[in-house]
Amino acid sequence: MKSKLFSLNIFTICLLAVVALQLLTVSSHAKPPVEKQAHSTQHINNFVLRDSQGKTFSLNQYREKEMVIVVFLGTECPLAKLYGNRLEAMSQDYKQQGVVVLGVMSNQHDSVENIADYVAKHNITFPMLKDSKNLVADQFQAKRTPEVFVLDKKRNVRYQGRIDDQFGIGTIRKEPRNRDLINAVEDLLADREVTVTKTDAIGCIIGREVMSKLELQVTFSKQISRLLQKKCVTCHRKGQAAPFALTQYKEVSGWAGMINEVVQQERMPPWHADENFGKFKNDCHLTDDEKQLIEDWVDAGAPEGDPADLPEPLKFVSDWQLPRLPDVVYQIQKEPFVVQAEGEVKYQNFVVDPGFTEDKWISAAELKPGNHLVVHHILVFVRPKRGEKKSREDNGEFLAAYVPGLILEPYAPGLAKKIPADSQLIFQIHYTPVGSEQEDVSELGLIFADPKTVTHLVITKNAANSKFVIPAHANNHEVTANSPKSQISVQLLTLMPHMHLRGKSFKYESVSPDGQKQTLLSVPNYDFNWQTTYRLQKPITLAPGTYIHCTAHFDNSAENPFNPNPETSVRWGDQTWNEMMIGYFDIAIPLNAGSKANQAEAFGGLPEKLLARLDKNADGEISRDEISLKMLPLFLFIDTDKNSRVTLEELKAADKKRRKN
Repeated sequence: MKSKLFSLNIFTICLLAVVALQLLTVSSHAKPPVEKQAHSTQHINNFVLRDSQGKTFSLNQYREKEMVIVVFLGTECPLAKLYGNRLEAMSQDYKQQGVVVLGVMSNQHDSVENIADYVAKHNITFPMLKDSKNLVADQFQAKRTPEVFVLDKKRNVRYQGRIDDQFGIGTIRKEPRNRDLINAVEDLLADREVTVTKTDAIGCIIGREVMSKLELQVTFSKQISRLLQKKCVTCHRKGQAAPFALTQYKEVSGWAGMINEVVQQERMPPWHADENFGKFKNDCHLTDDEKQLIEDWVDAGAPEGDPADLPEPLKFVSDWQLPRLPDVVYQIQKEPFVVQAEGEVKYQNFVVDPGFTEDKWISAAELKPGNHLVVHHILVFVRPKRGEKKSREDNGEFLAAYVPGLILEPYAPGLAKKIPADSQLIFQIHYTPVGSEQEDVSELGLIFADPKTVTHLVITKNAANSKFVIPAHANNHEVTANSPKSQISVQLLTLMPHMHLRGKSFKYESVSPDGQKQTLLSVPNYDFNWQTTYRLQKPITLAPGTYIHCTAHFDNSAENPFNPNPETSVRWGDQTWNEMMIGYFDIAIPLNAGSKANQAEAFGGLPEKLLARLDKNADGEISRDEISLKMLPLFLFIDTDKNSRVTLEELKAADKKRRKN
């Protein structure tokens, strides 16, 4: 497994994986419509609000100003965080031209302390006001954060909607294509009609003060709290990646409308597997009855009910997901790593020497970000300090990963991964700026298994294709890959597809020695923001000679809202404007299954990998017409019986000679 797994870049940022994970916004393929029309006749009356320090502000105190920009924000909404610095810059840029920016916080769950913290983190100098009873939001008919309203000198609304289109659902463009707010301001300053008067704001639904209805058939205390514990709280709690907790009524009620929206649109909880193929123990999707329960609760005004009906709180080991405190914890960075407020942060690589003088068996490993706001993913690999030289692209054997939404599960009793003695740990971290400077110190926690209890070695293998070209504008380009054939009987444990922004669908099939195919997993709507590991409910035995066949489809058209550039063809690459096609899977190998060499080469020593890569028709041999002209000399050298076909035995013989030399 290579360090390229989760190769993201600022232009995709998982951030906005974190945004799709955290943002809870509108449908991922929605395109905000725009309206070209005469300016709005909506008039805004005076309002009076206080900031987090208790200072009073009113709309009327700016009656001499040419223009007032009112922007509705939320302290926990990821898009509101991303736009904080930009709004401050606009406030400064247009101040001399008589333009005032007013921030309004209408979420009932945003405390004055939360607002003060937001102001400090983003160095905001314009007023940030608390709309306690949603009266101002109601007057504007504001629905989301961030949502802006541009008022002319008569305080009529001349523009309403998004700030610009740079940040989307799980994506981020290098630059915005439509600077809607700035364009409206410039039009008004030039005494022109505003060209685009309204766009759809994309962001979090404003958490208005709830008004419970009399009928209390569904309440938070009785039903909703239990459903959240079952499907949501593992991530939506303090110390985890989700942007807010769902453990207390006050917090949940503020997000009630947003929760209902993302549940009904099946954006949360995140699950993308086709239910017709495979059974998975970490399936977190909601049933129709569960979705209806949430909708009924919200329709009833999100009533709290009797707190005496609340279930016992879930118990976690501090902010670790591990079943108990780790046996050992490694700090990845020696000093806090500073993540800049904006721009691109290149992948950061750190090396840690665990000091193991003997082999260590690992029953559970957890990577814990020190700052979930900016850490999109962490990968850790195990690599010998000495010995065989590694290629530039090989970081070693994959050990563990952190990605948004990952729910840790220890290996079953008897199963473990191995860290050989005298190994070092190689960490790759992808940081995503969030609009304010942040620091991070992340950690790796390990739980050791007693070597006497280990019956199976767990290793991560893959079926991958790096030799593809996705044409410009292609909306359903197919790429396939085969894993090497298993040399021994193994247990298949997990499946994890990986593509980038143009990924559309992904399917795993097992192919038995007699050619019979079985669909293991189908992901018809692949979402780059969720690097889900699908854990089989029961391990599947793969007989010797079985291999994994993966089929992926890519959308490189303009209809794909995640697509960085539909005008260019796309090849393999570690950045997200490139693509990848990798079907990762974990297997368990019985320790008594032959030699250590056989254990290590199950599903892929070098000969097996070459055969899987070059054997295009999967007949178990490499024929002359399956290789390029550049490889012909090597092919002729390996083809010892000169029959124009290379077998696995011939590949193994050549590899044995290579090792001796």
